[in-house]
Amino acid sequence: MSNKKNAVKKLCGAAGFNEYYGSLFAERWTALKAALSGDVRYAEWNAGKAAYFLDSGSVRAAATLPLKGAKRILDMCAAPGGKTLVLACLMDSDAELFANERSFDRYKRLCRVLDEHLPAEIRERVHVSCSDGATLCKREKSAFDRILLDAPCSSERHVLGDEKYLSEWSPSRIKMLSATQWALFSSAFRLLRQGGFLVYSTCALTKSENDDILRRALKKFDDAEICDVHTSPFSTAQSELQKSIAPFCAAELPDSEATEFGQHILPDLQNGAGPLFFSLVRKK
Repeated sequence: MSNKKNAVKKLCGAAGFNEYYGSLFAERWTALKAALSGDVRYAEWNAGKAAYFLDSGSVRAAATLPLKGAKRILDMCAAPGGKTLVLACLMDSDAELFANERSFDRYKRLCRVLDEHLPAEIRERVHVSCSDGATLCKREKSAFDRILLDAPCSSERHVLGDEKYLSEWSPSRIKMLSATQWALFSSAFRLLRQGGFLVYSTCALTKSENDDILRRALKKFDDAEICDVHTSPFSTAQSELQKSIAPFCAAELPDSEATEFGQHILPDLQNGAGPLFFSLVRKK
């Protein structure tokens, strides 16, 4: 028991963080850690009012959700609002977007972002709520054609940039967040209509928060199907996504690396973009 406690203690704080992720990424970790501590590859998104800057990987993830023909769209964990802006601008002119955030302070920030950056004709079709996404499925089911679930996650880039968070880091944080992510995914999938699409994304590095959530979903839901973003007939080629964002964003979308059930944009190979994991899921 004492050896186990010592092992847990060892994987805490800055030293534990470095050892833990070093074991995951091996010789790549040195370059990846340096990139995580470096500049973000930002994209400028302009819907016609003030420009908004967000990680270009976030644009790639949000644009992956196929919006054509969708009438009701949910952004389940929407704050601070960058991906919400992308969805709002790319959705059909007769579609409605429901942007939800559970934290009241972040909800207020989300409202400000939408008010300051969206033209009135788009803003009036974006409805903002403050609620726990994990409980939304208790109120209604099969309610949305498309859902973006950008789940709360370890956000290792932010941990590295904050001495306090880094000193408090431990693997238990990942375990706690993966439980939250699963609760949110379960709710989102129940809210999705048959034939609808869901993009699950995080800015986390670990399989526990990324592929493992999708693996669990495939075991739980018989009608869940992973769509390969490069080969699936339900996906859109990156060149077409680039054209779709052109009226709002001139930035080049970053490339991604295939994982077991999704794609990962990592900053050491994408000039600072990411980290951003995303997966496109269809409800058969």
